[in-house]
Amino acid sequence: MKSKFSKTETKNIIEEFFSDIKNKTPKEIKKIKRLAMKHNVLLKEKRKLFCKKCLIVYSGKEKVRIQKGKKIITCKECGYVSRWKL
Repeated sequence: MKSKFSKTETKNIIEEFFSDIKNKTPKEIKKIKRLAMKHNVLLKEKRKLFCKKCLIVYSGKEKVRIQKGKKIITCKECGYVSRWKL
């Protein structure tokens, strides 16, 4: 595998990775996040698919609430609370 990628190659790698996110481990997610940061590629809406703290993929077991125009997600693994605008 090449050690250096262009920005477009990096975007393609990230798109392929997130197409099958359910079968990924936190270690793999961390590697993809680092790759995106290294090449200055924004993850945009893909950031909402996993916990920011423990990097576990949200699978439907997390607690989701809607309050005051925000979506509040509480991770069942680590208890981290994510707040996103609606």
